[in-house]
Amino acid sequence: MHFKVRAGTKEDCKEISRMILELAVYEKMPDQVKISHEELERDGFCQNPFFECLVAEVPEENKSKDGFTVVGYTLYFYTYSTWKGPTVFLEDLYVMPEFRGNGFGKGLLCKVAKVGKEKQCVRLQLSVLDWNTPSRDFYAAKGAQDLTDSEGWHCIRFDGQNLDNLANEAPKD
Repeated sequence: MHFKVRAGTKEDCKEISRMILELAVYEKMPDQVKISHEELERDGFCQNPFFECLVAEVPEENKSKDGFTVVGYTLYFYTYSTWKGPTVFLEDLYVMPEFRGNGFGKGLLCKVAKVGKEKQCVRLQLSVLDWNTPSRDFYAAKGAQDLTDSEGWHCIRFDGQNLDNLANEAPKD
């Protein structure tokens, strides 16, 4: 099936927001999505964006059963490894179920890798839920290493009141 991968635009944010919710449903966490398309527009398309994104788009004649032509996305940002250097972090990669198995996911992933390499990134990192075997297998088949198994890394998060508490304990200027 013919498709193109292109940079996401501010105008794509409603479609990206829709697919973020679809991904959250797949990941069994729909109640965790608190972000709107307006926040995506603000945070991704400003002077110093927090993220970049790509979308997979099909021609009108191949639109989804619900009429969508934007049928997949990736959302990523840059971070820095004090051991290795610039890194691209893949926050999300999603393809609508009816389009899976046609190279859309591979196309999106490879394009993020290419964009990262063009920005001198030395690695691509991401997180996958432990039960999500199809995604873990997909990434492994492309050469990804599971650092949980090989190096024992754990993913740690502060949010909500715990983040507030931590920030409130910062030394005064």
